[in-house]
Amino acid sequence: MGKHSISTQSVGFLLVPGYALMSYAAAVEPLRAANLLSGKELYRWWHAAPGGKPVTASNGVAIIPDCGTDRDRQADMVFVCAGGNPALFEDKSTFAWLRRLARRGVTIGGISGGPYILAKAGLLEGRRATLHWEHLPAFREAFPDVEVVPSLFEIDGNRITCSGGISALDLMVALIERDHGRQLAASVGDWFLHTHIREGFGPQRMDLRYRLGIADEKLLSVLRAMETSIEMPKPREALARQSGISLRQLERLFRRHIGHGIHAHYRWLRLERARQLLRETTLPVLDVALATGFASSSQFARAYKRAFGEPPSETRLSGESFR
Repeated sequence: MGKHSISTQSVGFLLVPGYALMSYAAAVEPLRAANLLSGKELYRWWHAAPGGKPVTASNGVAIIPDCGTDRDRQADMVFVCAGGNPALFEDKSTFAWLRRLARRGVTIGGISGGPYILAKAGLLEGRRATLHWEHLPAFREAFPDVEVVPSLFEIDGNRITCSGGISALDLMVALIERDHGRQLAASVGDWFLHTHIREGFGPQRMDLRYRLGIADEKLLSVLRAMETSIEMPKPREALARQSGISLRQLERLFRRHIGHGIHAHYRWLRLERARQLLRETTLPVLDVALATGFASSSQFARAYKRAFGEPPSETRLSGESFR
């Protein structure tokens, strides 16, 4: 590698075991493309891993890191790449390493589940942040001091968070445009056949009409309301009034398009959220019950066991065994 120019930025990637390979590749490859297309070494990168040992992605691919988190390296930006269940990651030396980098003025970022680790290190308090939609409910409960938004990526000063997947490519194109201009950023997008670069505030998830294959607008409006009213479930009558049709008509729509009634679908949404919270937070079971619209822990436990074949305490223990 030739002599680095003054403008070369050093970018570190902290790979946490079980990280998502797609998110990592979508973050590092645009840097390579920027160097290639500009004819200059605008970026150089290195990898770190807890313990400094080869680190395996969720699909089994392993990367040999350049260093562990016991060694400080020069960097302008460091991105934490994590997947799986980042709430279970507990490594004090890694948290201390990230805090040291932050104190030195390094821009710290998190990709996919990475923002969870930034928050556990105390680096997102009072900041605006995003992360993969799968982790959003548990994250909000665990870190109320972080302003969580369900966007593709967020740049809040020297903290950068990204929801993961292909959105890491959108983030890197935005950073390349910020640092080196629109023309190079557009060329990088073209290089990866990514002809529509999305803004950071774009939605993470596919619209319900495509996700569930439903075209009926009245039913879609009710389903959206249900997904955003988990803690305080809306009565069936209120949902019917919102849709502008009778409760009987709404029930028929549910059975035709969803396969079961309103009550059963709402209960399933709430229990799925509860399972997420049990796995990804240390909230007491009663708090999980209340956060998902159940009046008591006993009522919650009965419904939970019927749905998943085990009590909430077993789900909590199976999560803790991976800590």
